[in-house]
Amino acid sequence: MRSTPRHAAAGVRRRLTPSSVAGQVLLQQVLLVTVLVVAAAAAVFLQARHDATQDAYDRSLSVAETFAHAPGTRTAMESRNPSALLQPSAEATRRTAGVTYVVAFDPDGIRWSHPDPSLIGGHVSGEFAPALGGEPFQETFDSTLFGRAVDTTVAVLDDTGTPVGLVSVGITVRSVQGAVTRQLPLLLGAAAIALVLAVAGTTLVTRRLRHQTHGLGPAEMTRMYEHHDAVLHAVREGVVIVRDDGRLVLVNDEARKLLALAPDAGGDVRDLGLPPDLAALLASGAMTDDDVRLIGDRLVSVNQRPIETAGSSGSVATLRDTTELRAVSARADAALGRLSLLYDAGVHIGTTLDVVRTAEELAAVAVPRFADFVTVELLEPVLSGDEPEDGARMRRVASVGVHDDHPLYPVGTELTSMPGSPETEGIGREGAALLADLTAADAWHAQDPERAGRVLAYGIHSLVSVPLRARGVLLGCADFWRSDKERFGAEDVAFAEELAARAALSIDNARRYTREHTVAVALQRSLLPRAPRRHAALELSHRYVPSASGVRGDWFDVIPLSGARVALVVGDVVGYGLHAVATMGRLRTAVRNFSALDLAPDELLAHLDELVARTDEETSEDGDSEGAGPLLTGATCLYAVYDRVGGVCTLATAGHPAPLVVASDGTAHQADVPVSPPLGAGGGVPFETTAFPVAEGSALALFTDGLVADRTRDIGAGVVLLTAALAQAGPDPEAGCDAAVERLVPARPADDVTLLIARTRLVDRDRVAEWDIPDDPAEVAPIRRDVARRLADWGLEDLSYGTELIVSELVTNAIRYGRQPARLRLIHEGAVLTCEVTDGSSTAPHLRRAAPGDEGGRGLFLVAQFAHRWGTRYLDRGKTIWTEQAVTAAAPTVDLSEEDLLGQWPDDF
Repeated sequence: MRSTPRHAAAGVRRRLTPSSVAGQVLLQQVLLVTVLVVAAAAAVFLQARHDATQDAYDRSLSVAETFAHAPGTRTAMESRNPSALLQPSAEATRRTAGVTYVVAFDPDGIRWSHPDPSLIGGHVSGEFAPALGGEPFQETFDSTLFGRAVDTTVAVLDDTGTPVGLVSVGITVRSVQGAVTRQLPLLLGAAAIALVLAVAGTTLVTRRLRHQTHGLGPAEMTRMYEHHDAVLHAVREGVVIVRDDGRLVLVNDEARKLLALAPDAGGDVRDLGLPPDLAALLASGAMTDDDVRLIGDRLVSVNQRPIETAGSSGSVATLRDTTELRAVSARADAALGRLSLLYDAGVHIGTTLDVVRTAEELAAVAVPRFADFVTVELLEPVLSGDEPEDGARMRRVASVGVHDDHPLYPVGTELTSMPGSPETEGIGREGAALLADLTAADAWHAQDPERAGRVLAYGIHSLVSVPLRARGVLLGCADFWRSDKERFGAEDVAFAEELAARAALSIDNARRYTREHTVAVALQRSLLPRAPRRHAALELSHRYVPSASGVRGDWFDVIPLSGARVALVVGDVVGYGLHAVATMGRLRTAVRNFSALDLAPDELLAHLDELVARTDEETSEDGDSEGAGPLLTGATCLYAVYDRVGGVCTLATAGHPAPLVVASDGTAHQADVPVSPPLGAGGGVPFETTAFPVAEGSALALFTDGLVADRTRDIGAGVVLLTAALAQAGPDPEAGCDAAVERLVPARPADDVTLLIARTRLVDRDRVAEWDIPDDPAEVAPIRRDVARRLADWGLEDLSYGTELIVSELVTNAIRYGRQPARLRLIHEGAVLTCEVTDGSSTAPHLRRAAPGDEGGRGLFLVAQFAHRWGTRYLDRGKTIWTEQAVTAAAPTVDLSEEDLLGQWPDDF
């Protein structure tokens, strides 16, 4: 019969009635989605309204701050007619910023500007007193002219902090709410779309639910259940269904037999007398696969899955009798345990590159899963990273057991070579030695009968001793002892050898690292300077702590310079190991060579940068050749020169942290140094020099980034900690080094740590003498006499002859070949007398041997004979020629007789 529209409508109503599951699902989903959409729309509306109001506050504050601090605002407020100046700018700001009003007024509240010019001169409404303290004041108030508005008031202060006027910027609430109202159509449209989509999705779910039931009626469902029940009880696997509250829902016949349950068993599964672990598993509903449980004398495999049914949830477990697999399972468990132990050995052995620690990790992994006690002995050369030698003795380095009171040899014992000793016989043995029964091991008894008796009395009954070999080299021996477990068998020997082989490779890696690390540290320490505790210009102290992961390229140097100056250098080379150390040595040598030229810090770094760039180019070209080292780009360097006479520190840096300055009163700060790129990375960018005075008794702290930066803090935070530590310790270099290391250096630093602290001293002004050099050769003799008198005052009459000759030659050259201004300076510093002649010419003299017919060229040769050292230092304008003479109680350094002097000229001259 054809379906009529009335019948179709009735069918739809039946499907959607509350008694129908599909109808209930549809109705609930529609109601829930409607509530959620309405709530979300309301929340979005309220949030948008709040955000718009907050934006009004922020915008009014921004406009008020900008206008108050704009150039000319304060001047206009302090002028004779503020309104004439402020009204145009206030109106222009209001229109540009899109705010309701911008009002400027004096501290008494009298308006200088207003959107309505007729209100200028009147008193402002609203509260503004809190803004007079200097902080912006914000409020929402009802204005008679604009209505309710968001207002921000900002004070304009003079240099003394006194308010000279105020600026008030407002935005009406009506404009804020208008912005939110304009968003309502969008919100309502989104909510309607969400509601339609949710109803459509719910309808699809309802149709799918009807599809899954196949339209079966009650009778068909009953017959299907009876069929399933018959099949369930006929299968040879146990089936147990448990609700999520632990109550038993269904158990088939096979499950009753496997679990030994009564026919009428029911209730909570934990009250059925099952093994507690199995009952807990069934009640938990946790998913498990092939979980084998021992139930009585049966071995049962359990598979469990959670299930969800209409109106309830629980789990279904299947049980299978696997008793015949018990023996196979036991062997499989043993093999699995061995594989698991080997895996753990690979993970936990060799975590560090320390020989002793690796041996301890081997012992810790094997106890108690394989042996009750494990001892490890290593050859003496292995402990220091050397190659093992024939006849080397072994020392016990690790001992781990289930108990600490065992009678085995303790750690540190040197084992002697006795016949029958498994430990020492390993030197000539390729494989492991098995002593399954120690009571019958006569050779083992003979080596130490008293201790062997104590070992057996303790209960230790079996031993496997395995030599530790790696890359064909014997490193030591590992001994596995058992007391509580059954005796070792042949299958245990192969496993012990595999375990020892893995450990031996890690021990050999640690040995090789120890050797390389020792060589690198020794090389680096040999390349670093032996900085004296006391220097003529500085009191020095330093600390160097190598990285725990490998020696890197940190370095420092202290280089005496001419003119009572000293250079302090700190550098850091990228990479680690011997390449980094060798590179450090090359850079340090280059810095020393460049410093001998008396270059300025920026010029020295420029030469060093060029050297690094050229070296990197050569390294890149030879990168595939054997022994090619890494690139140097990225190395950093700080070069500082301290002048003891002027008390000035001049420095330049190439990507290196600036030094800290610790004043004599304990205050500390980081020097302000221009930032420059690391060496080789600047691309030709010039380095900048910074000069600043350093008071006598202050300290300069130069350091590498390894001191202030690590995995837990950046360089900025580390510098703050270092500054605090040095401030607490004061300018004393030794105390500062101790405080910095204690505060910042961890037990195992990830990078090299280098710290150099120098406390400054000034040359006594009585030990410095200076003369201006006139442009007149006749003034040479008076200057020479003044020098002689000053040397007599200093008690240096023995140097008078040579010094007068040096002064005469250098001053004469400055007058003849130099440019004004010219100046002579003598410095008596400790055991050195320095003579400096400075003039405005950049032309430097050169030492040469004059030809027989030359009229000149011999004076500088004589200067070189009388001076201990001499050289030329170029300045920004001009040069300084300096000489140094050793101050001793004996005669001058060079004693030339009259014949020697005349010998400089030929007989026919």
